[in-house]
Parts: sequence; structure tokens; C-alpha cells
Amino acid sequence: MGYVLKRYEMSQRHACTVLALHRSSCRYLARSDGNDELRTLLVALAAARPRWGQERLHVLVRRQGYLVNHKRTERLYRELGLSLRLRRRRKRASGLRVPAVMPDRPNERWSMDFVADQLVTGQRLKCLTVVDDFSKESPGILVARSISGRMVAEFFDVLAETRPLPAVIVCDNGPEFTSLALDQWAHRHGIRLSFIQPGKPQQNAFIESFNGKLREECLNEELFYDLSDAQTKIETWRSDYNHQRPHRSLGQRTPAEFIEEYENRLTNNYETVRL
Repeated sequence: MGYVLKRYEMSQRHACTVLALHRSSCRYLARSDGNDELRTLLVALAAARPRWGQERLHVLVRRQGYLVNHKRTERLYRELGLSLRLRRRRKRASGLRVPAVMPDRPNERWSMDFVADQLVTGQRLKCLTVVDDFSKESPGILVARSISGRMVAEFFDVLAETRPLPAVIVCDNGPEFTSLALDQWAHRHGIRLSFIQPGKPQQNAFIESFNGKLREECLNEELFYDLSDAQTKIETWRSDYNHQRPHRSLGQRTPAEFIEEYENRLTNNYETVRL
């Protein structure tokens, strides 16, 4: 429009007629849609949580006090180019899926497994991961250069100082889990080690899911300069996972919130029975 007005020295009305353009469109001035603050917040949250998608970021936005629906968050998320690059996963042959039996209270059944990584020096790093199958809470992660069956037993003794141990722990058939030291420890504490079938990681789905989150959100995003640095960063992620990360299977609540609500329900039910 500016070029036509200047080049042919005609009025705006005439130029609009020639270009078949409505004068209101020509005079329109763009105005802010009022979402600038929300855009800034989304960018900041996405920078702090680089592997969180729109759904979890929307939960954090709501926690900040913004009364927005998921459609607005998704529109701004896409507009800002924050969409995650999905990593291609290797295709596996599908088989018969049998739903795992869910426990009905915290600390009834845990799952454990190992995850391998390395320091920037190339030295090996091993993580023993543990998750509560009911609440999705991670009671702890043991990070060391190498981990034996005796170290696994000692790690659970440390966890027992602050929480009750489960009746069942699901694990694979790795040498650390089938060791005499861990077997004797489980017998002393009355804990049953439930071994999955060899080559069937889907039978330990809860810890496999947890390990995927640990890998994607922490191990793939952080550089570990020494063992102490790795322990600190992984423990920070575990605390964030338990207290900040919303879980779809828990109704977008954190494991800590889910456990608190569960305990409140038990208290209320007990008070009702007493009355």
C-alpha cells in the first residue's frame, strides 16, 4: 500500500479501490493479544525443563496462578516453536500384553533396575533406580562406579531408616539381584524378590518407564564431571521428580501430592469410622 501511494501519488481511498482492499484492513493497527507475560513464562519454563512437553508445562503454568485452558497454552507453545524433537525409538515385535496387577497402597511393591551412563572422562557410571509401583515415587537412586549385591542390600538398609520397606521388590535376573548377599538380606527382612522372565523387560514396566524419564530428562541433558557431581545432579532430579513433576497416571499430580492425598483419605476414613 505504501508503495502505491508514493509511486502513483493517489489517495488512500483511491488506492484501496484499485487494490480491492477494504479501508478498515488498510488502517488496522496490530494490538497485543495480552499473552506476552504468558509467552515469557512458557519460554522460561521450557528452558528450565527442556524435555517437558506442552501438557506438563501447562500444569506448571496453572500452578503459577494463570487461569488458562490447555488450548491457549498449546497455541502459544507451538507459536513459540517450543515443540519437542521426538527421538525415534527402535521398533520391537509386538506380543501379547498382560496388564500388571497394581498394588493398592504405598510401599507395597517396589521395582528396581540398573541404568548405565558415563562421566565426561569416559569412566563408567552405574545407577540403581528404585520406584514405588503405586505412587510412582522414587525412594532413592544409588549412583556409583560399580554396584554389587552387598551394596544394593546396604542401600535398602539406608532407605529403611526413613520409610517402611515393601513386601515385594520386582527386578530382573542380573547378577547383583541374584547374589547371595541380596538373597540373605531379603530373607532377613521378609521381603520377596520377584524376578521377571529373562528377556521380558515389559514385565518390569514401572521401573522401565521411570528409567526412560531419568535418561531423557537427566542423563541425556547433564554432563557429569566426577562421581560426586553425578550423585548431586541425579539426586536433584529425583527430588524434582517426586515433588514437582506432574504425572498423567496420577491425574497430573506429583508423587508427593498423590501420597499426601492418599494419607488424608485414610485419616478421614478412620475418623468417620470412629464417629
